[in-house]
Order: sequence, then structure tokens, then C-alpha cells
Amino acid sequence: MQQLTDAGNNIVNDLSGRYNLSRDAVIHMLVAVNNGGSSMAQFNCPELGGSGQWMRGGMTMVGDMFNYGLKNTVNNLCGELANALANNQMFPVIPAGTPGSQNWWPGNLGRPFSSGSQNNIRYAVFPNRLAIELNGQVSVYDTLNNNISGVSQQQGGNTSLTFSSQFGTIAVSSLPLISGPGIAPAPQTNFASRTPQKPAPTYQEQTSSNNAPRANSSSSTDTQTILGLIEKLAQLRDAGALTEDEFNTKKRELLSRL
Repeated sequence: MQQLTDAGNNIVNDLSGRYNLSRDAVIHMLVAVNNGGSSMAQFNCPELGGSGQWMRGGMTMVGDMFNYGLKNTVNNLCGELANALANNQMFPVIPAGTPGSQNWWPGNLGRPFSSGSQNNIRYAVFPNRLAIELNGQVSVYDTLNNNISGVSQQQGGNTSLTFSSQFGTIAVSSLPLISGPGIAPAPQTNFASRTPQKPAPTYQEQTSSNNAPRANSSSSTDTQTILGLIEKLAQLRDAGALTEDEFNTKKRELLSRL
């Protein structure tokens, strides 16, 4: 049973009576709204028609799509729960960075400017960092020069995640992994990963790969490969993994092979 503060219990009891729902149903919705950052919720509550979704100020979906009374109930209940979360301490405080804490990411990252959940995965976006929690394990990625927004998860039990940035769709597995076990790679290729299904390299692996000898060739394929390596080197420079001099040296070396 989800633990609540005294204020949380009072609010849940009040909503349970006013909406003619059980405490368990209201708590289920409270947790769903909380996991969605008080702006959205994904839920599966038999008393509210089974599976559904709610977005603040947007779309509300329930199992019985033409039951507008049920939609209105879900929308009003979630709105009240979101307001309660914003103005009250609904759950007991758990130290940041520990299992069960709402601040589940490493404390040194500070406060995220965006966070949420998608099915069984939670995510939080920080300046130059992306934290992902899956099955109680937290992984931290370097976002390089991506301005991340939006999230999408593959269907069918796949734990792959993709985000949107100014460069298009980005697979999380293509970003450099800083700490944690990482998550499964997305089944696609994008600008940050030329080879699909390949786990994200660490900084050391990326620089070692760039130092490896490469055959001279004037083919367009080798030209694209070298330009891709220069692009990755630029990302590492922007991330602080390479100095400007190291970047220019490697860039000249690669260009000499064209």
C-alpha cells in the first residue's frame, strides 16, 4: 500500500467521498498523476473504465471512448490530484537518489527542467545530462549538443527510448553512457549512431575508435565515414571530452585521408 502523509490521507479520503470511488482507486490515480509530473497520467483503474490516459489541458482517453461522463470524471479527478500534489506534501519525504524517492536521479544533477514517465521507465532531463530509471536502476547519459524534448517508447515490451531534439529523433542508446547499466538500444539508425543495434560507446571507446588506422580510399562511402567521424569528434569537443587543439589535430588527420 502506498504510504501517504496525513495531508495526503485527508485529501484522498475527501476525493474518494466526492467522486464515489474507493481509496485504492484514488491512490492509484494519485500515483499515476505524480509519475507523470502532474501534467499527464497513464493508468489502469477498473473503477474508471480500465486503461486510459490523461493530459492536463488536453486529451483524456478512457476505455469506453464515448462515455463522456467518465471522461469528465477522470479529467476533474486528475486535475484536483495535480493541484493537490503542487500544494501539499502528499507522500513521505524519501532522501533524493534512493529507491522510492520522487527525486530518483543522482543528487549532483540538481533539479531537472523536464521529467516524466513512459510505461515502466522514468526520465529526467538536465543541462547536458539525461537520467533514465528502469527497474530501480538509474543510467545517466551525456546529451552532447542536443536540446532534448519529447519522449517516445517502442511498443511490445521493448525498453528502447527515443527523444526529439533540434537534430531530429535521437535514440537514447546512441548517447554516450556516463554511469549505470544503460538501456536496450532502439532498433533504428540516427545521426549519433551510424550502426543500428550497437550499444552506446563510452568516451574512451569513441576516442580509441577514432585513433584506429583506416584504409585510404577516394570512394564516397569512405568520405561519408570520415565526415561522420569529424562530426563525432565535434560532439566530443563540445562535451568537453576533447580540447580544441586535440579536435583540430584529429580533424586534419582525417581530412588528409580524403
